[in-house]
Amino acid sequence: MEILIMHSQTSQKLNYIRDWKNFTYPLVLPKDVVRGVEGYIVTGSKQVEIGNKLSDDSQKYGIENTCTSGNTLSRAATYYGKARSLIEKERGNMLKAFGTQVAEPLRAMVMGAPLEDARHLAQRYDRIRQEADAQVVEVSRRQSRVRESAGNSDVISKLEAAEYKLEELKSNMVGLGKEAVSAMAAVEGQQQRLTLQRLIAMVEAERTYHQKVLEILDHLEEEMVSERQKIEAPPPPAAESFMSPPPPSYDEVNGMFASTSADQAVNSVDFFLGEALDSFEAESEFELNLSVGDIVIVRKISSNGWAEGECKGKAGWFPHAYVERRERVLASKVPHIF
Repeated sequence: MEILIMHSQTSQKLNYIRDWKNFTYPLVLPKDVVRGVEGYIVTGSKQVEIGNKLSDDSQKYGIENTCTSGNTLSRAATYYGKARSLIEKERGNMLKAFGTQVAEPLRAMVMGAPLEDARHLAQRYDRIRQEADAQVVEVSRRQSRVRESAGNSDVISKLEAAEYKLEELKSNMVGLGKEAVSAMAAVEGQQQRLTLQRLIAMVEAERTYHQKVLEILDHLEEEMVSERQKIEAPPPPAAESFMSPPPPSYDEVNGMFASTSADQAVNSVDFFLGEALDSFEAESEFELNLSVGDIVIVRKISSNGWAEGECKGKAGWFPHAYVERRERVLASKVPHIF
């Protein structure tokens, strides 16, 4: 009877050990994220090299190009080459941020001491579990001998020693298992928080890169459109052809031509925007200085080839042919009109 009770108790212990054999300690590590970021940095660095080569080639073309019809294309190529260089510089800064703010902290976390300590606990648990498995076999063997020996005290004593050792292994395994699970859970929580922080840092670095690239491209587009307008516009007449006759005087505009006769010399027109195709230097207080690319509000046109308008907060007369009408104007130039 005593042997049967011992056998029942041992069976319960064996079942408990079998349950702990199913213990697992899942841990999702950001190794794939680290590998992905490092691969992106390597690929991005090659793109920077290619972009810098394109920048050098474009600027070289701009310097060496000798087109007889003008240097518009040379300037455009130079503008593009310089802008490309700035873009690749910003890309390099972004990749550097990916390395220092994302890849390196995540790699250190994956290889850090807390994770290694948790792994050592898990490995110790595995070793004790293997010992417990072996001891289960030993207890079963001792139980068989007890049944065959018909109550031999020496055989029973050895079974009790084997069961005591199994109980000790079970106790150690339960405690170590709980410790390993707790350590793994703490490491996993820490890794999730840090990985999320690093991903946010990566998004911020990439957003900063795109914002700066957009600024560079906006400025480049403004320069390129200006060059295109120059190459498409008809060449302005020589400046000397506008020196005579002079612009209408104040009295002419506001006095003798105030009537609506057919001989009217100054016509009021619907205001429109025009862009200066050539520079004009005022020679009197009634004239308006112009620089190439200035945007002018044209308000009046004289029959002698002069126009009146406003630019950069000043009003005056200028040769009408120096300005070409524009239906659309870059937003960046609007503040310079008034």
